[in-house]
Amino acid sequence: MSTQTTTAAPSTPDTGARSPEAADVIADARSRIDDLDGRIIGLVQERMAVSAVIQRERVGSGGRRVNLSREMEILAHYRDQLGKPGTALAMTLLELSRGRI
Repeated sequence: MSTQTTTAAPSTPDTGARSPEAADVIADARSRIDDLDGRIIGLVQERMAVSAVIQRERVGSGGRRVNLSREMEILAHYRDQLGKPGTALAMTLLELSRGRI
């Protein structure tokens, strides 16, 4: 009777890499991205809170909830820094911060 021994490959996350070295680089980079995403989400939440303060003060003083000229400045800034996709990102941030108008 013959016994076969199989060696299981080490368990690694699916990276799509074709070498262990590349898989390690990708796994490390993904970890960095996860950290950055957490920080970005925290900053977006902070931005939303600051925007709520601005809106509350503006409306409380008799102004409008939204300042369209300021929003245009923000859109232009993101577009200038990130190109056309920056505009979409800015729109999403504005929507999160003030809701739909």
